[in-house]
Amino acid sequence: MFKFLLIVIIDILFSAGTFAQFSTGKLGIAVNAVYTTSVDIFLNPNSSNSEVRNKSFTLENIWNPGIDIRYRFSNEFILGLNIEYMKKTAAVPNLTAFVGNQVLVFEVEDGFSAVPIELTAHYFFPFSTEDFKFMMGGGVGYYIGDFVRKFQGVELEITQRKFALGLHVSASIDYIIIENLSARFEMKFRNPQYTITSKYSQTEVTYQGNVIQLPENPFDTKVDINGLTFIFGLVINI
Repeated sequence: MFKFLLIVIIDILFSAGTFAQFSTGKLGIAVNAVYTTSVDIFLNPNSSNSEVRNKSFTLENIWNPGIDIRYRFSNEFILGLNIEYMKKTAAVPNLTAFVGNQVLVFEVEDGFSAVPIELTAHYFFPFSTEDFKFMMGGGVGYYIGDFVRKFQGVELEITQRKFALGLHVSASIDYIIIENLSARFEMKFRNPQYTITSKYSQTEVTYQGNVIQLPENPFDTKVDINGLTFIFGLVINI
């Protein structure tokens, strides 16, 4: 029995070593660092005034982690599943509130968080070399996230969250470092938009000795992930 188990284990390890090569391996698992150039956030997306409706503030240079799993169905076609977690905030003068009989503008910490889940069909180019593997892909993504605002200990409560579906296209290059390990560079174009309905966790806050009245009613915010995306990853091929 022991000999049989030993033979099975050796056979599995031998097979793994064979399929570790990119040219024959079926499965690739990548751990990625994802860079998005910019995200626009619209604070009044339902305003009847087009100037107010289209006004946004921009968050730039967004880094986030991601994981990409690709399964090779044939010599030419690969199916991939990509999951990321994005989050960034910045101090911006975005809050208009009442202080007594005055209307003042305050600086708050505004931003977003999002979870992109993308399914991609990749085409493996036949002109790829032993060291460099070229792919181009396209697919559909499911995006869900939040609008983030913090001010003097007051945060937002989500009352309604609308997910987004979007299309994307990508181009990637894998450089084979060793037999079962490669480095990946990928460029991706996508433009998902999702809307969040929020309200403040409390309607009064004290700031520098003044009582500030915050709006009671829920409000909508639109997040537009419209920047170019660059991905840097390490891939284990098995």
